[in-house]
Amino acid sequence: MDAQALKDSWHLVARSGDQVPLFFYSTLFLMHPETRDMFPVSMAAQRDRLVSALGRIVSNVDRVDEAVPLIQQLGRDHRKFAVVAGHYPAVGHALLATLQHFLGDRWTPALANDWKQAYELIAKVMIDAADAASATSPPWWEGEIIGHERLTLDIAVIRARLNYPYPFRPGQSASFSFALRPRLWRFYSFANAPRRDNTIDLHVRVVDGGTVSTALVHGVQRGDILRVGAPVGDRLTLNPNLPRDLLLIAGGTGLAPLKALVEQVAYEGPTRRVHFFVGARTSRELYDIEALTKLETEYPWLSVVPVVSHDVLYRGERGQVADVALRAWRGQEVFVCGSGEMVGATVTRLVEAGVPNEQIHFDESTTGEGKEP
Repeated sequence: MDAQALKDSWHLVARSGDQVPLFFYSTLFLMHPETRDMFPVSMAAQRDRLVSALGRIVSNVDRVDEAVPLIQQLGRDHRKFAVVAGHYPAVGHALLATLQHFLGDRWTPALANDWKQAYELIAKVMIDAADAASATSPPWWEGEIIGHERLTLDIAVIRARLNYPYPFRPGQSASFSFALRPRLWRFYSFANAPRRDNTIDLHVRVVDGGTVSTALVHGVQRGDILRVGAPVGDRLTLNPNLPRDLLLIAGGTGLAPLKALVEQVAYEGPTRRVHFFVGARTSRELYDIEALTKLETEYPWLSVVPVVSHDVLYRGERGQVADVALRAWRGQEVFVCGSGEMVGATVTRLVEAGVPNEQIHFDESTTGEGKEP
């Protein structure tokens, strides 16, 4: 396969923007109408997620070894959409038809063959991973909501009890769906370490255009059932081979996965000291400080510092949370989570201050607002 030709051709196609997913889905549903039920009624939120991900992954087939864990994870996770091996050729047909349409005269037999081979390779990795996972885990778990508390007008803490043991690590996230928003899935981080009673906590904030988050905050109640996809991500998980102290920096509901790390340290034993800095614009946005303060009282190795940036009357720490946290940096592993803007600004500030890149942990796909799949 000519990897450079794959990259170049995908780059050309991607220039057509929203027309690409529009053509792709039209072709997919026309050629294979049985796939339509896998997607939500409204495709507005779907945008170019699937076709863009496919294009990026397949066109980088020369680095497939590096991406195998991610591709396997995609294969396992897509079982929640009721995707089976027989659906992969349908998606491949639509992808190749889309490429041919937008490349025109540049779509040569050789290039078509390269794309076909690359897609089949990626699809095989996903199918094999899905098959292997089917032997040990369901395509999704179900969780009954047993607690729903609105801590602010736009933030709710939700507790659910899952129907089967759920193997996840603190710092991971998963996609969630429920009856009020059928076939729409959204990623949220777990706000706790695994518990014996198989319960999980989520911190959900309403965001503009976030139909799933809005319904979770305002529409669900105790007894409703959530569907929970397989746990994903390892960028915010602790490395047991690096038992350094921790410096945690959170913005908004980005504190959820970092609070889970605190619980993990508590369960495993106080071998690390943890400095937890929680940033917000105003004191009213410090929604979970009472719970964190309680943890601080219980654990002498934990310090919690709320930081407010836009409230001149606030009597505690004021300023940007990264600047305040840097005063406490003594070589710890640093974990950052919040909005995309907050994470970008914080990481830049940390690097400028001399914190080594390898000691800064963040995940572009894990934000305080959750993430569409």
